[in-house]
Amino acid sequence: MSTRIERDSLGELAVPDNALYGAQTQRAINNFPICGRPLPEAFIRALLHAKKAAATANAQLDLLPADMAQAINQACDQLLSDTDLMQHFPVDVFQTGSGTSTNMNANEVLATVASDISGQAINANDHINYGQSSNDIIPSTIHISAVLELQQRLVPALQHLQQCIDNKAQQLGSYVKTGRTHLMDAMPIRMDQSLSAWSDQIKGNIDALQSLLPQLQQLAQGGTAVGTGINAHPQFAQHFCQALNAHTGENFRPADNSFSHIASQDTAVRLSGLLKSTAVSLMKIANDLRWMNSGPLAGLGEIELEALQPGSSIMPGKVNPVIPEACAMVAAQVMGNDATITIAGQSGNFELNVMLPVIADNLLSSMHMLSNASHLMADKAIASFQVNQAKLQQALDRNPILVTALNPIIGYEKAANIAKQAYQEKRPIIEVAAENTDLGLKKLQQLLNPEKLTHGEP
Repeated sequence: MSTRIERDSLGELAVPDNALYGAQTQRAINNFPICGRPLPEAFIRALLHAKKAAATANAQLDLLPADMAQAINQACDQLLSDTDLMQHFPVDVFQTGSGTSTNMNANEVLATVASDISGQAINANDHINYGQSSNDIIPSTIHISAVLELQQRLVPALQHLQQCIDNKAQQLGSYVKTGRTHLMDAMPIRMDQSLSAWSDQIKGNIDALQSLLPQLQQLAQGGTAVGTGINAHPQFAQHFCQALNAHTGENFRPADNSFSHIASQDTAVRLSGLLKSTAVSLMKIANDLRWMNSGPLAGLGEIELEALQPGSSIMPGKVNPVIPEACAMVAAQVMGNDATITIAGQSGNFELNVMLPVIADNLLSSMHMLSNASHLMADKAIASFQVNQAKLQQALDRNPILVTALNPIIGYEKAANIAKQAYQEKRPIIEVAAENTDLGLKKLQQLLNPEKLTHGEP
């Protein structure tokens, strides 16, 4: 590979000749050959938005020449439109805990591109990184990327999932099925009622995630190294947020306390907890679908999920619930990511958290997976499943738990005896109840009507 010699404060280093980055990025590549995976593209894009806002703010404060700031802005836009953006950002996730290597990677790439645009020497540290520290821009970028992913991907995906559930519920209001508690027969429930529980779970997650936005929109930017703002203009943070809002359409603002936003990642931990809660809801829905689809002969067989692929390499004709299974695995991974973020979040030693890259990686990974899984669950599982009415009715006709409706009339103990007899004799509950009470068949048909019982009527 053809190389060129670059220099930094530690000396000279060979860098690939066609690389836009410089010596500090190359040192990071050499130092951290750990997982071979860079920080997520969503993070890099947010970092470029931050660098663009910083250049704009510094120009407004007469700290950078206007033409230099314009070149930096153009460089950011050029990179943001690059379909092969990530080739320029190869630094491993597992690097220095402040994310300095990724910050300098961005500074060096932007310095190269902006210098080419302007025809003047633009320096990675003195110009691109002016008024910034890795210690404030990396925490800020975690918040920026999280807000953008929430607003642009995850919340819309969850809203799509909720709407799909609601649409399906409207179609299934006439279907009554045996309810189950402890996986055992319980009182009847309509399919739309069952799905309404899923919808409300997803809505609760959406509401909780959106309620965290005001905290996520607070940025550490302007605190620089330890929160005191050394080497940053006193008005830099405000100008930075105004510039950032102008080209993201968001509502970022300087943190009320820059010290806490540099020393800790408590807001990221809170967000991760909400992502874990969302994963719990997704797994619950996935498992309900798997149980309802089970069989079709030896299981519940209440619904039939869309057949998407052959289910076995040895058993012909087998079809499996692949989308719910994939979504359940996503949920498990998000729960694991939350454990990593929790451990990383407590690694705020004195004035700086030193596990910032792994927090960013896991946080954005969870959001990315949940977004994709929500769309798949909606479009390829919930929207397309079919109801097996015959199986529903068969279970309802033989469900002795319907006798619960007679408790106020005949008492719990007598009702329990009727249920036990119906189980033992494998007979419809209405027949056994007619033999053991003086209510009469017509009255029993009224009292034990499954659809009526779904309205809570006696």
